[in-house]
Amino acid sequence: QVQLVESGGGLVQYGGSLRLSCAASGSISSINAMGWYRQAPGKEREFVAAILRTGFSPYYADSVKGRFTVSRDNAKSTVDLQMNNLKRDDTAVYYCAASRAGANPKGLIGINYWGKGTLVTVSS
Repeated sequence: QVQLVESGGGLVQYGGSLRLSCAASGSISSINAMGWYRQAPGKEREFVAAILRTGFSPYYADSVKGRFTVSRDNAKSTVDLQMNNLKRDDTAVYYCAASRAGANPKGLIGINYWGKGTLVTVSS
């Protein structure tokens, strides 16, 4: 009953910036945390960033901490991911995700909903 739609992916130069957005619709009152995961070709899907409904204590993977910023707008039911100083290893399909439970520094506590993903490609 919850739909997540990502947008903002594309091709970006090494060292450049990109902003992703995730729009949630449906029974969004059941969601207590949202975040971003990514999956590069041949690699496991990994946690990127997460934020609670309250907006307190956003969490980041070590690989993106200091470069990426996650934010939320409860009124708009959106979660954004500002990505700066992009590197080759950031190339991946980025997925929005939502949890009815919450989040911790390692990611969402159970993932109940997934978006279909948006591709980010960082050129050399």
